Amino acid sequence: MVRETFTSRHVGPNEADKKEMLAAIGVNSIDQLVDETIPANIRLRNPLDISKPISEYEYLNNLKNIASLNKTFKSFIGQGYYGTIIPPVIQRNILENPGWYTAYTPYQAEISQGRLEGLLNFQTMVSDLTGMEIANASLLDEGTAAAEAMLMLHNLRKGPKKKNNANKFLVADTVYKQSVDVIVGRASNIDINVVVENPFTAELTDDVFAILIQYPNGNGSIEDYRALAETCKEKGIFVAVASDLMALTLLTPPGHWGADVVVGNTQRFGVPMGYGGPHAAFFATHEANKRNLPGRIIGVSKDVEGNQALRMALQTREQHIRRDKATSNICTAQALLAIMAGMYAVYHGPKGIRKIAELIHAKATYVCNALEKVGYINLNNFYFDTLHLQLPIGLPIGDAIAACEAHEVNVWTNDDKHLIISLDEASTPESLEKLLTALYSVTANTFESVNNEDFTFSYEKIGQLKRTSHYLSNPVFHKYHSETEMMRYLKRLENKDISLTHHMIPLGSCTMKLNAAAELMPITWPEFAHVH
Repeated sequence: MVRETFTSRHVGPNEADKKEMLAAIGVNSIDQLVDETIPANIRLRNPLDISKPISEYEYLNNLKNIASLNKTFKSFIGQGYYGTIIPPVIQRNILENPGWYTAYTPYQAEISQGRLEGLLNFQTMVSDLTGMEIANASLLDEGTAAAEAMLMLHNLRKGPKKKNNANKFLVADTVYKQSVDVIVGRASNIDINVVVENPFTAELTDDVFAILIQYPNGNGSIEDYRALAETCKEKGIFVAVASDLMALTLLTPPGHWGADVVVGNTQRFGVPMGYGGPHAAFFATHEANKRNLPGRIIGVSKDVEGNQALRMALQTREQHIRRDKATSNICTAQALLAIMAGMYAVYHGPKGIRKIAELIHAKATYVCNALEKVGYINLNNFYFDTLHLQLPIGLPIGDAIAACEAHEVNVWTNDDKHLIISLDEASTPESLEKLLTALYSVTANTFESVNNEDFTFSYEKIGQLKRTSHYLSNPVFHKYHSETEMMRYLKRLENKDISLTHHMIPLGSCTMKLNAAAELMPITWPEFAHVH
């Protein structure tokens, strides 16, 4: 019996096609083609030591067995990665839809009107929430965006800073560690000195050209950076802020207190954790900096008949413009995931997003109050979703972590005295009950139960930085709040594009569009999607 193979379904040329192509080249076989094109001294003559091919059905069964080895504990780790709820209308119609994922990067704007509108929604969402004037159409991840902020601000130095070659980039010691690693790596081969310090005590010397701070910071604390930003402005030092879009629905946006650049990722806007990524990063800045902005910007224009048309308004990569004029070598965006995040905002609207943020904060407040009753101390005076907990006297950190793991929850610690716990949209009463039961047990106390009615929102722990400005006011964020409306909107946009579902693949990045459906199915399995 002949087994169905992967190649029979996915490798295009059949035997007749192969013969025609070989004849056109002027050889009789693929072996002859290889002999005539690849030098003999670099060829491997022995067959590759790999297992026999399997069918798609067998592959999925095997991978399911491998996935089952991952334990899907509830994650309270945070640090830029959070549980989120993907609206089914978005998961099914964008993430799992080849009409969206095979189209991908919109180099050819005239045949990408649907994707461009999705990315325009993303840019609008980012600009609104950060309080900045313009935003790009996504970058690879938050660390990359932070490093690009460093490079852009270094290029924007003026006056004495430029004349004296100010080259110190000050990074707050509460910026996410993965971002610091990327920044240090990017700076290592250029004339930039990265210094990691407490931003409130660091000396703002003449050689400092920019500072990066996290808001809320890596320990979850909401710090008031307004005075620091003003001091930096007086000294000619740029201010870059890494921030959380969900928190910015409740907090004064960085653009309103002095930021020159705001970066971050949009993972918690309906994109699974996916074992660390990928997630769409954002990069927002002032209009005056647009010529130095990395990545791409989608703009609104008109076609020859006067109708609204979207276009790629700006690309600063050397692939698209003269190399000596390029300000970035960034190619990889996250078009598909940026569109998902933007559509999450479209589907929920400003009121819905705010309710999600309020519930996240209410859960954090509930957990904080419950743990303080048994001796834990939250070191964050003000916070959004993350608690920085000092352990009860005499409690070993290992005991607390072991108890959490025994109850199938994961928490974070960066030393031997403190726990860092982050709450999110997907933190259910059941998962909070597991967490609190574990952390009570090591104090010889018993926790009872959690109910949805226990969560009450107030601004008390947000502090003096309560947001008063509006966001997501564009009509697109107010139209499509039912599943039917949203599904029709997504289908209208999908039908404006050319993708593999319509025709030959348009020019662009190859990230997902050539993967078989069987290869993409596992990305939404909980054993992969919901692991921190």
